[in-house]
Formats: sequence, structure tokens, C-alpha cells
Amino acid sequence: MKECIFCKIANGEIPSATLYENEEFRVILDLGPAAKGHALIIPKAHHANLYELPDETAGHAMILAKKVITKMKDILDCDGYNIVQNNGEAAGQTVFHFHMHLIPRKEGDHAGISWTPGTLTEEDKEEILSKFSME
Repeated sequence: MKECIFCKIANGEIPSATLYENEEFRVILDLGPAAKGHALIIPKAHHANLYELPDETAGHAMILAKKVITKMKDILDCDGYNIVQNNGEAAGQTVFHFHMHLIPRKEGDHAGISWTPGTLTEEDKEEILSKFSME
């Protein structure tokens, strides 16, 4: 897409702090990091979200995420990693080009990636199970 900022970054039209690049993806340091070393995996092909992403590309993105966080964990000496991927405005997506956040975590860092657990009610469970099918 001509006006997509992530298309421009992924394809080298806009400079970025690139950690890694191949024919399918560019991995960059986020300009607004949640923590030191926060990176983004951005496919070079435009897909607005995970719903539109080809299965093969989704698989490659996860494999790449594993490789990047394994390397970065040693570099940053962090205690863990969040891999975050938002789909739709209601879920916090602000750039409508599929991307994955790789956020290094240290004990007690308060990076803010959490929620208060609710309760799975019997009614909700039955409703969802009765409607869900992968066929």
C-alpha cells in the first residue's frame, strides 16, 4: 500500500534501526519502546492483520520471533519476553499492517503488559464450545 508507514519501513523506503532483514521480513527496534530492546517484526508484504496474513507467513513470523528473542535475551540479559500481536483497533492495533512486538522483560519492570484474570462461567463456556468448530 502506497501510504502504509510499515510498508515503507519494511521495504527500506524509510530508515530504521534494522536488527535483521530477509526477503520476507524486516525486524527493527521500536521507536516507542515498552522496554529497552523492544523490536518489531514487519512483513514486507502488506496484510492489515493476522486475519489476512497467509498461514505460511504467520508460521515464518513465529519462527523468526523465536530466533530474534533467543538472540536478544542473551544480548539484553533479560528474564523473559512478551510476544504481542494486536488485531483491530479494539485490541490496541494502531498501525494496520500486521506486525509482532518482541518486548524484553525483567523482573519487576512494570512494562504494563498484563490483565486482571476474570472467570470462565459455565454459561460462557457452553456458548463458546457449542459454536466453535475448526471444520
